[in-house]
Amino acid sequence: MLITTNGIILRERPVGENDKYAEVLSEDLGVIEVSVKGARKITSKNAAGTQLLTYSRLCVNKTGGRYILNSSQPLNTFYNIRLDVKKLALAAYLSDILRFTTPPEEPAGEVLRLFLNTLYYLDNSSRDTEQLKIVFELRIMCELGLMPELIGCCECFRTTDKMYLNIYEGKLVCGDCINENEFGKCLPLDKTMLHTVRYICLSEFEKIFSFRISEECQKKLSPVSERYLTVQLSKVFSTLEYYKNI
Repeated sequence: MLITTNGIILRERPVGENDKYAEVLSEDLGVIEVSVKGARKITSKNAAGTQLLTYSRLCVNKTGGRYILNSSQPLNTFYNIRLDVKKLALAAYLSDILRFTTPPEEPAGEVLRLFLNTLYYLDNSSRDTEQLKIVFELRIMCELGLMPELIGCCECFRTTDKMYLNIYEGKLVCGDCINENEFGKCLPLDKTMLHTVRYICLSEFEKIFSFRISEECQKKLSPVSERYLTVQLSKVFSTLEYYKNI
């Protein structure tokens, strides 16, 4: 059965001398592994369309639960990301999140849209790398149904100058209601940080890249977004550590 879909290459794995497997985030099929015959040959017609981080129109043949590439047409290569180690490291980390969280055989249009928009701004350097990391980490949690409760304190329903995010339970607690047992589970959010988190999580998709986060807020918020993600997913990504160490 031939299937045509748009997708982006998240990972490559060589097979033999000339072939490879490509893990693809597909609009219609989620994350799937596609066999690409002869992809490593210089003369391969599918070499360009199956490079890492290339967004392509793919025609695949599904046989016995396996996907074999028939043809590919590159739509966007995000070439500038490959020229910057920091950008490439961030893209690898975001790709690992998607590989871990996106199931196969299910539509993933919104997740693909989020990733493509993040890569677009990363490619043209119109947004800070750290801001893109924060936006992606928080918004992908919303897409996965793991958005924290952000209206107010889970006990008194107020919003005060100093709030805390319980990263294990996904809820807000104010400074008056937090107890000693919760401190180890919570990270502080000042007014600016909380406003930023609410904006990213609650705004329409078209707006989440249309603002800028100050450098000071980025430094405080980045550890919060990454800790929330890793705790909620119960997963530590080695690519995150590599990105942070660059």
